[in-house]
Amino acid sequence: MAMPTATSKRAHFIEPPFFLRFIDERPSIQLSLHHMRPPPLPHQTALLTQILERIEKSAEEGDRTPVVVFDLDATLYDNRPRTLEILMEYRTTILNSRPEIAEVLATLTAERIDYLLSDTLRGCGITRTEVVNEITRYWRERFFTDAYCHHDVPIQGAPEFVRACHEAGATIVYLTGRDLHGMLIGTVTSLRDSGFPIGTVGVELVLKPDANLSDEAFKRGVLPELSRLGEVIAFFDNETANTNLAKELYPEATVVLLETQRVPYAPPAAPGVEVIADFRL
Repeated sequence: MAMPTATSKRAHFIEPPFFLRFIDERPSIQLSLHHMRPPPLPHQTALLTQILERIEKSAEEGDRTPVVVFDLDATLYDNRPRTLEILMEYRTTILNSRPEIAEVLATLTAERIDYLLSDTLRGCGITRTEVVNEITRYWRERFFTDAYCHHDVPIQGAPEFVRACHEAGATIVYLTGRDLHGMLIGTVTSLRDSGFPIGTVGVELVLKPDANLSDEAFKRGVLPELSRLGEVIAFFDNETANTNLAKELYPEATVVLLETQRVPYAPPAAPGVEVIADFRL
């Protein structure tokens, strides 16, 4: 995923399963399947099943190891609760000095977190430049750090599907725009605690070496190297720039776009790119 920024247009996350409950003076983030989603579409279940069958067949034939690539943010994880937690923490620091801003922030829920922080703030009426800049600094100092990764919540069915791919014989590659120096430990801990395979044979975690490198440029450099691991069977991402490049490089792979958040003004998905809502079978 192209990691959230504070400066471009808004994007939406489809059918969020989160809500917010207030306790005393500080809201606590309650993560629940409160909003029940309809059953997955037949196309989604058929597509995911076909990928698992192809992994098993490839693993049995034994010519090249099957490889399945997953982005993290807005692909395997919903990271809006991370932003919400940071905004709620900021709220506690201004309860006395800026009660009117604290009151507005208290109305936020995870489903109202936009791709861009500026749009999130605008959506609840916070538009004064100095206030937006102050909140943005507070958020930026925390969002891209190990300490807040544990607030992310797996997309429905994601841990189970990734485990099924691994157990079927695929090498799993987590290819993420998170940076090595700021988010490695938090990412590994989150993957472990969420039930994703990590720290075992057949699992690779690839992060940006430099936080200032754009996600798209990073993945453009890494994607061609994935063939060193084996045959890329499937690729999952929420950004069309990445799925389109993957389809160009690996035309025989099943390339899948998650219908979650994406960068504003994203290009349309290339022909042959599949679309799913989550990982439920």
